[in-house]
Amino acid sequence: MPLQNRVLPDQSIVAIPARGTLTGNRGILHDATKTLRHRWTSKAWICCTLNWKGMRRTPMTGRSWTELFFLDEAVALAAGHRPCATCRRAAYASFRAAWRGAGLPGSTAPEVDAQLHAARLTQARRQRLHEAPAETLPDASFIRLATPHLLFGPHAFPYTPEGYLPPIPRPTGPVQIMTPAPTVATLRAGYRPLLHPSLSTRPR
Repeated sequence: MPLQNRVLPDQSIVAIPARGTLTGNRGILHDATKTLRHRWTSKAWICCTLNWKGMRRTPMTGRSWTELFFLDEAVALAAGHRPCATCRRAAYASFRAAWRGAGLPGSTAPEVDAQLHAARLTQARRQRLHEAPAETLPDASFIRLATPHLLFGPHAFPYTPEGYLPPIPRPTGPVQIMTPAPTVATLRAGYRPLLHPSLSTRPR
């Protein structure tokens, strides 16, 4: 029985057998029965490498954090996460450089987390969507059509938990954007997230 630890672009956490390429956390979400009791307990929503100094963890067995998993970093970013400053130090430095390049406020990780927390959630504690013309959005942004789609080049790639499906043409005009607005700004300023291998097999 799969654990409820797979994160989708809409921030939901589901129990499915599909595997992820990155892990991360939002604090301690599970109880002693490995049941999720919270969607988050910290404003630090981070995205981590699966391999860190040879350490091996059994998910949901400790009380330090709840291991979550993502198809790729674009999904993690859409769900409101950022690179971990410890296990993905170079990625975090690149993210922060793009953050500064975009003119966003905040110089420390807690300040960045506070900005992201406000941008990723509504007062009803649901994913905050925003709108812009699709042709103005940077690669690796997620938009919501009938289902989540990843924008890359002239295409929009339908998301599934197992990988990306064959693309459709990138839409034009206003679209609903799932990736938080500050994160879209970092993508526009040059941050390049890790993308799932299924994307490399698709035309661009």
